[in-house]
Amino acid sequence: MKMQEFLQFLTQQLTHWRRQYKGLRRKGKLMRSPKSKSDRKQLLRTFLKNVILFLSKSNEKSARRKQEKALQSKAKSVKTKSSIYSVCLDWVHEQRSLVILAIAILSLTGVIGQKFYNQTQLQVGHSAPQTITAPYTAKIEDQKKTEAERKAVSRSSLQVLMLDARINEQINENLQQLLDDGNEIRAVAGAFPFFDSVVLPISTQRYLRSCNESEWKALLLAVENSKNQQKKGTGETTTSSRPSSIAAPNQERQPRTTPQKTEPVDFSQSTDFTQAVAELESYRVTTSEKNLSLLIAQISQTRKRYTEATTKLLQLETVTPEAVYEESFLLDLSDVEWEKTQMGIHQSAERILTQGIPQGLPKNILQDAVSLQLQSFVPESAQPLAKNLLLAVLKPNLQKDEEETRENAQKAAAGVPPVMVKVRRGEVIVKKGEQVTAWNVEVLEYYRLVRREVKWRGLLKLGGVIAIAIGVFVWVERHIDYELRQRDRLLVLLLTLSVPGLVTMGLPYTTWSALGLLLGSFYGATLGLTVVGLLLPILAITFDMSKAALLAGAGGAILGSYIAQRLRSREELALLGVAIALTQGSIYLIVKILIGQAFGSTWYIVLREAGFFALSGLGWSVVALGLSPYLEKVFDLVTPIRLAELANPNRPLLKRLATETPGTFQHTLFVATLAEAAAKELGCNVELVRAGTLYHDIGKMHDPLGFIENQMGGPNKHDTEIKDPWKSAEIIKKHVTEGLVMARKHLLPTAIQAFIPEHQGTMLIAYFHHQAQQMAQEDPSLTVDDADFRYDGPIPQSRETGIVMLADSCEAALRSLQASAKSVGEKRSLKDVSTEQALTMLNNILRAKWQDNQLIDSGLKREEMSLIAQIFVDVWQQFHHKRIAYPKFKASNTVRNS
Repeated sequence: MKMQEFLQFLTQQLTHWRRQYKGLRRKGKLMRSPKSKSDRKQLLRTFLKNVILFLSKSNEKSARRKQEKALQSKAKSVKTKSSIYSVCLDWVHEQRSLVILAIAILSLTGVIGQKFYNQTQLQVGHSAPQTITAPYTAKIEDQKKTEAERKAVSRSSLQVLMLDARINEQINENLQQLLDDGNEIRAVAGAFPFFDSVVLPISTQRYLRSCNESEWKALLLAVENSKNQQKKGTGETTTSSRPSSIAAPNQERQPRTTPQKTEPVDFSQSTDFTQAVAELESYRVTTSEKNLSLLIAQISQTRKRYTEATTKLLQLETVTPEAVYEESFLLDLSDVEWEKTQMGIHQSAERILTQGIPQGLPKNILQDAVSLQLQSFVPESAQPLAKNLLLAVLKPNLQKDEEETRENAQKAAAGVPPVMVKVRRGEVIVKKGEQVTAWNVEVLEYYRLVRREVKWRGLLKLGGVIAIAIGVFVWVERHIDYELRQRDRLLVLLLTLSVPGLVTMGLPYTTWSALGLLLGSFYGATLGLTVVGLLLPILAITFDMSKAALLAGAGGAILGSYIAQRLRSREELALLGVAIALTQGSIYLIVKILIGQAFGSTWYIVLREAGFFALSGLGWSVVALGLSPYLEKVFDLVTPIRLAELANPNRPLLKRLATETPGTFQHTLFVATLAEAAAKELGCNVELVRAGTLYHDIGKMHDPLGFIENQMGGPNKHDTEIKDPWKSAEIIKKHVTEGLVMARKHLLPTAIQAFIPEHQGTMLIAYFHHQAQQMAQEDPSLTVDDADFRYDGPIPQSRETGIVMLADSCEAALRSLQASAKSVGEKRSLKDVSTEQALTMLNNILRAKWQDNQLIDSGLKREEMSLIAQIFVDVWQQFHHKRIAYPKFKASNTVRNS
């Protein structure tokens, strides 16, 4: 090919040169002038230049052809690859359920089984497969010894103690109770001193009040004898030697008895006795006999009260476990001393409790500390009593501050240098067949001589467990009313992965509450409880984490799954988040109490963790509420809350429907009422039925006057303008296609969009089909194809869309029946005229729909048709009930009465 092109080019050049040569010869310039040499050189140069140009062009052409061939081969390979890709994508689309199942098993196994990754081949306790030596000399930390030394230093570090305010409060309460008991007993004994201490010293008053009865009588006799002797000395006579004149006025006289011979007791040897007699004699001398009698009466009364107080004191000693008032110190103190004693006891207790009493403090040290404190605040005579009181109530009030002690221990342990062991080059680390120790593994890890591997056996076991769990999930899914799409299964997988994913990252406060709240809201309680119930045991056996934390999180998720779908507003979901938070915190606290970790010195740590779990439950619930609208949009979900929002008449499409097509809007409201009543009775999704019905005829806005309900009694354009049943049928059918366009433009959920085509199914547009048949009878050239007058479908694929189809078909019949009933006038009521007629008409309509195979895919049963017809008639009667017939007044009567 190249040679042919070259010869063709050469022939052209030779012809050109020949012409040039002939021309030169005709001009006589060739070989005749000195310039002929230059002409020949120029000719030769031109020839060579053309040859080189040809060769370069041929090279360019060959390169271009090579490039074209390469592009062609690349296009073929791309086409081949694209065909391979398309085949793969087609297979993936066909087997998408299996693909998602495989993705679920692999992803869950991969996230939950993270502990099976990067495991060493050599395990502690196994035999070494070969002898391994050190490649070079190095100093390696012996982590076991280092840890042991640090633990020893940590244990020996000083504990940080903190005052327990609860124990201090209890001690003060017990102390005050004892002091109140003392005040009560002293109140029974009366004031002390009971007489002027200048006249009678306190010691004498104490003796007179507390001496026994025989000593008191002897004292009175001695005072009487002293008075008689004094009278004899002054010349006075007495008629009786009995001390009746100085006895207490209230003292009862003893009945006379036969005198018994007893040995008299001589009290004159007692210093207190003689001192008391002398004091009373002195008081009589300085005052009068009458004042002495009054004083003796007062002493007798005080003695009586003292006896009662002593009896009460003895009773108190038998009741209290520690007899702090066993001695008479309490009653021997004066009122001033008792007040000082109480104040001093409180001050001493405050100082001792502020300094703190540690656990295990020897008793003698505590006694010495109490005695030392009382010396400064309590009178010396009251110190034994005060000491007994304090020792009876004081107890250790210092407890270990776990957090501070832990921090001190960590600081002390951090200060311990690591234990380094020198390993020389060529030194045997482990011999073949020997048992591998932890130290051997550390040395091998340092030299990077340990190969790591994935524990496939453990991963396969975990994968089997997860596959069984997914099988249970699939079984539950097939037994619930809600049919999951592939995107739904993907969302369930993503939400499920969030729980172990955060646990793997080391966060115990994971997304349990968000998981339960979102799954319950999107797919119902059964599916949410299934996921939580399957995930809980898998995490419990796989992750080394607190069981209280797992149970707390799962409890919040169960509550959210169970209640979420019953709620109808975001506000109620927010309150559910608070309930989830309280549930998680309470479960954590209860579990800790049951296992005994909520008592002792760590109780505040347990309370803090319970609070954190409550806050995490609330926080993830807030996150779930924030993500919910986005997930609904991305995954095309319909929840009760979203359906309620879509049914709001202020939505743009519904506002347009009400203003642009008022007749269609009224028709839509009545159809929605009929369909809601039937859906509620049949146990269908009432919210979905209402929202779907409100949007089922939005396509009529493309040509409002093309539908009779919007013509408001005006001329029908199909009869006056169009006059072509085929075109009219196209306009009618177009409200379905235009409705789908509007629904997609406004991003309505697929479940709502399904109502637009499915409420018409593949029904025949009977009115225009009949017109076309009449025209075909008149004009044989016209042919009527039923497909031109049938909607494109599909037929209803759910019970909800099937109910709306029936309600839409029956609404027009009920409206026409209402119009005919009004034309009857006042002869008969609406109920009498229309009930049976309406029921018969609706049963015929529903039977026709069933026979037309419009409901075979909807899930509705043949026996439910009569129930639906009855429900429609009942609702219609409620809307068009009988009204009171008002009396007619003549105009003259009206004017006269007014």
